[in-house]
Amino acid sequence: MASSHSSSPVPQGSSSDVFFKKEVDPAKHIRPVQSLPDVCPKEPTGDSNSLCVAPSLVTDEHRWTIYHSKVNLPAALNDPRLAKRESDFFTKTWGLDFVDTEVIPSFYLPQISKEHFTVYQQEISQREKIHERCKKICPPKDTFDRTLLHTHDKSRTDLEQVPKIFMKPDFALDDSLTFNSVLPWSHFNTAGGKGNRDAASSKLLQEKLSHYLDIVEVNIAHQISLRSEAFFHAMTSQHELQDYLKKTSQAVKMLRDKIAQIDKVMCEGSLHILRLALTRNNCVKVYNKLKLMATVHQTQPTVQVLLSTSEFVGALDLIATTQEVLQQELQGIHSFRHLGSQLCELEKLIDKMMIAEFSTYSHSDLNRPLEDDCQILEEERLVSLVFGLLKQRKLNFLEIYSEEMIITAKNIIKQCVINKVSQIEDIDTDVVLKLADQMRMLNFLQWFDLLKDIFSKFTIFLQRVKATLNIIHSVVLSVLDKNQRTRELEEIPQQKNAAKDNSLDTEVAYLIHEGMFISDAFSESELTPIAIDTTSQRNASPNSEPCSSDSVSEPECATDSSSSKEQTSSSVTPGAVDIMVNEDMKLTDLELGKLANNVQELLYSASDICHDRAVKFLMSRAKDGFLEKLNSTEFITLSRLMETFILETEQICGRKSMSLLGALQSQANKFVNRFHEERKTKLSLLLDNERWKQADVPAEFQDLVDSIADGKIALPEKKSGATEERKPAEVLIVEGQQYAVVGTVLLLIRIILEYCQCVDNIPSVTTDMLTRLSDLLKYFNSRSCQLVLGAGALQVVGLKTITTKNLALSSRCLQLIVHYIPVIRAHFEARLQPKQYSMLRHFDHITKDYHDHIAEISAKLVAIMDSLFDKLLSKYEVKAPVPSACFRNICKQMAKMHEAIFDLLPEEQTQMLFLRINASYKLHLKKQLSHLNVINDGGPQNGLVTADVAFYTGNLQALKGLKDLDLNMAEIWEQKR
Repeated sequence: MASSHSSSPVPQGSSSDVFFKKEVDPAKHIRPVQSLPDVCPKEPTGDSNSLCVAPSLVTDEHRWTIYHSKVNLPAALNDPRLAKRESDFFTKTWGLDFVDTEVIPSFYLPQISKEHFTVYQQEISQREKIHERCKKICPPKDTFDRTLLHTHDKSRTDLEQVPKIFMKPDFALDDSLTFNSVLPWSHFNTAGGKGNRDAASSKLLQEKLSHYLDIVEVNIAHQISLRSEAFFHAMTSQHELQDYLKKTSQAVKMLRDKIAQIDKVMCEGSLHILRLALTRNNCVKVYNKLKLMATVHQTQPTVQVLLSTSEFVGALDLIATTQEVLQQELQGIHSFRHLGSQLCELEKLIDKMMIAEFSTYSHSDLNRPLEDDCQILEEERLVSLVFGLLKQRKLNFLEIYSEEMIITAKNIIKQCVINKVSQIEDIDTDVVLKLADQMRMLNFLQWFDLLKDIFSKFTIFLQRVKATLNIIHSVVLSVLDKNQRTRELEEIPQQKNAAKDNSLDTEVAYLIHEGMFISDAFSESELTPIAIDTTSQRNASPNSEPCSSDSVSEPECATDSSSSKEQTSSSVTPGAVDIMVNEDMKLTDLELGKLANNVQELLYSASDICHDRAVKFLMSRAKDGFLEKLNSTEFITLSRLMETFILETEQICGRKSMSLLGALQSQANKFVNRFHEERKTKLSLLLDNERWKQADVPAEFQDLVDSIADGKIALPEKKSGATEERKPAEVLIVEGQQYAVVGTVLLLIRIILEYCQCVDNIPSVTTDMLTRLSDLLKYFNSRSCQLVLGAGALQVVGLKTITTKNLALSSRCLQLIVHYIPVIRAHFEARLQPKQYSMLRHFDHITKDYHDHIAEISAKLVAIMDSLFDKLLSKYEVKAPVPSACFRNICKQMAKMHEAIFDLLPEEQTQMLFLRINASYKLHLKKQLSHLNVINDGGPQNGLVTADVAFYTGNLQALKGLKDLDLNMAEIWEQKR
């Protein structure tokens, strides 16, 4: 065994072996592993594959893997075992250009020279010197000489002689396969006369196993000898460690005794106090929990009590608070596992009850007697309902109110008709069954009173709706305002809570007693004021009462939960109702703003509903043409009533509804058409029966004209008694001028004033009236021209002839109308919009037509005398006697003409007319004298003519108003050449 020990190689240790470096490459110093010959004469009876592939402590330690590969590309290309190197290794695949192509140096890589390493060598040189000095002083412990390496190799070679089966970690002789492999039965079989041979084999096997044992023992001894110093050091350290542990145990015992004394003297009492405080706080928590549970248990009965008194807001607040407590402080309580769902169902029931209650309230509010002076019915109830509906996001309550308004508007009209019809004895309700037919049997005054009653009821109805909607609007705006304030106030508690959290003492947070932290005692005491403050805030909620600490039956005590964050603030509505707004409102600012706009739109809708129902009422009465048959006074009265109602509703609701206004405009247009047709027909009849004689002017027409002169274009009120005593005047005096007129013109002036007054009474028909009045004036002008100038009166009226007096009277009538056209124009201009001023051009055209007509009448009068002069002067002879019969006839006709027109036409117009007649006379006389060759030579004929002309001039100037007329009779003589 000594020889074996000396010759056995030293096996390579593991990674923890102190004799070898980790950096040493085994391939450089260790020869390849060679397999040992099988020591067994026969193959084992077991599975040979399992033995061959079994792991080995010797061979598996240095088994080659892919990570031991050191072959690179140049080594593969320069393989010395190849007889001939392939010259086209790259070019056959990548092309001929691969070898010949020169690699261009990269512009991004600098040229490296020795100068680049100068700085590094300077820095590392000093460290290298220090390293070399240290190696001389302290040689490395891991170094070993070649002797040790040789010994190691020899030991490894000996160890490889041991079969691998002995090196298996699961080596056990109780395994049949292992046993058969180590000790084959063939060595112990003595049958067949082979006993000596088998005995020799058994002996050889025993010697081999002993040899294997010697090899292993030698290696073990060698390893022990290599580590003998460590073994001796460990044994020495064991005694020292035991002494050290003994001293440490004694020190720990003394320390524990001292800590026990300190704990007994200084800490035990204080900790006991803390434990008692914690126990007390836990008891208080349990008591509060039990009290809170008792309060929550009373939630449902309390909600039922609140609902019985219609306190929906209080019930909803109580449900919300209870649900919050269940989710936060009573979560997991088995007895309350169904309470949350029950409260949800109860909340849904409250939603339905609030909707039904609001519908009932709307019906009661809108259908109560309109004679009641109270504008708002149960204002507090309305505020509570609206607040509860907003809290639950039930925003369709406005639709319910709108539907109720429509029904109420229908009922108002129906009830008014029933009341009015029941007062009329002439209507037999048994015969006429339909209410609309009964209403159509009313005369205008009765129907007008009915309409006035409906309008008054609608006005009261709208005032009530406005008052109710104002309350709803104020509640919505209050909630919106409080939401904005709440967001501003939320920042303050958050800052305070952060400061309190930072100030909590956490030094004893790790002291545990009965599964809870001791610091809970401090946190509970600091959180108590917060809970009290929160409780005081929640107790101020609607319908809440102060709760005592001894009673647990009050439902409001549920708000004692410190986790509730509800905050309430109060505001006062215009009706002096204090409403509470809390932060659990679920509506956003956008939704609240939209809801406020919907409330205002609902007020507009109420006005539209009233107007629509009024329009239907009017249309039902207008089916038989009743409205079209009204006279101007009745229609104006009706129009004023409707305009008053439209104005009142606009003042109440803030917006003008157009339905009733459109119906009024439609009826006004029909009225204007009928109004115009009646007066045009009346004027046509008057003209057809007019004999064109001067008519007396009744006093009422003179008053009518006087009122126009005062700037008032309206029909004067009839004066009883005084007008009857005044006698009619011969002429109409207008602004100091006398107008001799026919009766048709007097009535035409009255008709014109009716048009103007109708415009004042119904401003919406101004443009239509202007067009109709223009048509009427044009009709009078054209028809009078046909009757007088066109001699149509000869056939229509039966006049024998159209006299000069007829012509002069017609001219004067036209002049009167022309006088009033500017007044009429100014009246309409004041009532037209600026963009409608272009319609005033109709008056300019009418004025021109009238002036043309007057000029034609004047020309007709001159033409009458012109034909007379032509007839008389054509027979004139210059002879005695003087004056001649011709000139006497001419003077006689001139006197008749003067007599006919002087009292009808103004003096200026008479003078102008006679100047034109005189010009015609001179023209015919001059023509006749030229025909008779009478010249101004002072002869006898000249004297006779001069005497006749003097007679004519004297008679003409003797006429009234023609004295100063310049006749210039010298023009009858032709000028001498």
